[in-house]
Amino acid sequence: MTQRPTLFTLIALLLASLAAAAPAHAERIKDMGQFQGLRANQLTGYGIVVGLAGTGDDSLDYSTLGMKGAVSRFGLTLPPGVNPALKNAAAVMVTAELPPFAKPGQRLDVTVSAIGKAKSLRGGTLVLAPLYGADGQIYAMVQGNLVIGGLGVDAADGSKLTVNVPSSGRIAGGATVERAVDTGFATGDQLTFNLHQFDATNAKRVADVINGALGPGTATMLDGASIAIRTGGSGDQRMRLMSRIENLAVQRAEPPAKVIVNARTGTVVINGAVRVGTAAVTQGKLTVSIKESPTIVQPAPFSRGETAVEQSSEIGVDQEYRPVMLVKPTASLSELVDAINRMGVPPGDLVAILEALSQAGALTAELVII
Repeated sequence: MTQRPTLFTLIALLLASLAAAAPAHAERIKDMGQFQGLRANQLTGYGIVVGLAGTGDDSLDYSTLGMKGAVSRFGLTLPPGVNPALKNAAAVMVTAELPPFAKPGQRLDVTVSAIGKAKSLRGGTLVLAPLYGADGQIYAMVQGNLVIGGLGVDAADGSKLTVNVPSSGRIAGGATVERAVDTGFATGDQLTFNLHQFDATNAKRVADVINGALGPGTATMLDGASIAIRTGGSGDQRMRLMSRIENLAVQRAEPPAKVIVNARTGTVVINGAVRVGTAAVTQGKLTVSIKESPTIVQPAPFSRGETAVEQSSEIGVDQEYRPVMLVKPTASLSELVDAINRMGVPPGDLVAILEALSQAGALTAELVII
């Protein structure tokens, strides 16, 4: 029982030190958002993995159809009604991410995942398959040997042992880009910078810093998350301008007061903007214990009595007394942490106290339950 407050105190002191150091730190613009259009694109595809050691899909219909389609590219046509046994093959979904400005010939890492009854893809090879974008166009082709980080073993008596996920793996550099995505970067007379999070104060500070470095009127706020930057010229001039803007330092505004509570794990995170008003808090614990002590009763010798069990129960109620704690208005996270530690409550009870403070209007923060 004595370890909980100690551990919580150490965590709270760490949060308090981080909160105290945050306002004095200036961040680069590149860490606060990204330029519009410079985004990755998701690619997906369907393929067949071959060369498995009897851990494939067997006679799964879409695996059979996929294998027939694969062999048909080489002029081989199976007779009607003949379905190959595919214990050494598996139907898979292939996913990859196409980074911005990717050019034909560049290599991409891909993830391969079984979609059928395959137990393991270890030792398999993905047959040449296309990767499609959201517009239905082919942007890459993929093929290669899989690297599996999992292991699955079945015994004759039905027992199984599985380590990690053997039905999924990766192919490093397995895809080759075949088509580039037009980002529209080289056209237009302005760039748009989008913040990761909506904050009108941060948007204003980013625009002011850009105008201070590049001249008045260069940057204007479109809204609380987007800044328009006047530009022109060739792609080289645009990239040089972006490089200069990304490395400008901005004093980030203090974030909104929030208390994040993970209801499943009992984790509580409090940022440095949280304030608490005057409130009285009490927290107790009621324990009910029932002790059963059955007694065996033996009859007298040579009597006609029977052995019996006599029940004996003892019920106890223990209610831990804790006085009412007065929480005074706090001006910093460290003061709030000290008030919580004086109550000596574990993290699980702390969640209930914070919810009650929020309902009472004494917690100046948004309470977020995840």
